[in-house]
Amino acid sequence: MEIKWLEDFVSLANTRSFSRSAVERRVTQSAFSRRIQQLEQWLGVPLVDRSTYPTTLTAEGRRFRETAEEVLRLILLERAELRSGRAQGQGILTFSTLHSLSISFFPWWLKDVEAGFGPINARLITENFHDSIRMFAEGDCDFLLTYEHPRVPVLLDPERFPSLDLGGDRVMPVSAPDDTGAPLFPLPGGTDKPVPYLAYAPETFLGRLVSVLLAERGEALNLAKIYENPMAEAIKTMAITGRGMAWLPANTIRAEIEAGKLVVVDPEAVIDMRIRIYRNMDKVRARVERLWTYLKDHTDAAPTA
Repeated sequence: MEIKWLEDFVSLANTRSFSRSAVERRVTQSAFSRRIQQLEQWLGVPLVDRSTYPTTLTAEGRRFRETAEEVLRLILLERAELRSGRAQGQGILTFSTLHSLSISFFPWWLKDVEAGFGPINARLITENFHDSIRMFAEGDCDFLLTYEHPRVPVLLDPERFPSLDLGGDRVMPVSAPDDTGAPLFPLPGGTDKPVPYLAYAPETFLGRLVSVLLAERGEALNLAKIYENPMAEAIKTMAITGRGMAWLPANTIRAEIEAGKLVVVDPEAVIDMRIRIYRNMDKVRARVERLWTYLKDHTDAAPTA
């Protein structure tokens, strides 16, 4: 039996839809269905009544749902306590963040902080937008470092999870240049010749943010998605090699813009966003308190809460 089977089953019990749960769990519907069947085979009883719509649980399924939820709760709680204990013993500060920020922002931000605060023994956990927030909220990390935009909110209680604004970044629509230095893939594309588009996976922050723009201007831009990846660095490489246009954080492409390897294709399609750090008030270790006090005293923007 695997933990992911329990997570799949609890998701299905909540959504009552194989297709919606497959999207939520980021697997194909056929793979999701197989995992539910594997759980049923392991238990030896049917958990789902497949003759009804929406999906309903059998009597055994309703009973097992309570067990599955409690098992998952205990496992996650124990993991958080073990990780917290290990971090406390080693004086480690744990940060949950997005992949792109771990490469383009965190190293330089940490260096600046250490210049005034002193050495920090840091452990960085990189996840997608949803999972980075979940891990932080469940107590696995001391701090959350993430992008922020009004259209892609971070839904955390500001009393329990206060935050500080660390500055801004911009998502730039870029492509490789042609021989004249002009964009190889200018926007908008033609109706008979759409622009090849390098997209983020939909569960990422940048994927959600760009989808807001595309919902407003997508048809007018005439894009044809030819590639999808959750990693900004992977998308950047594809853009540099001339495979299509992409929206990339300015912090990740500053060197490529200066070197002429990438050019902005449409200044009106630039998206401004902020970078914020959140603190978990349940973490009361002295080292956490010291860093948070330092950040509040040395950050220009006023904190929330």
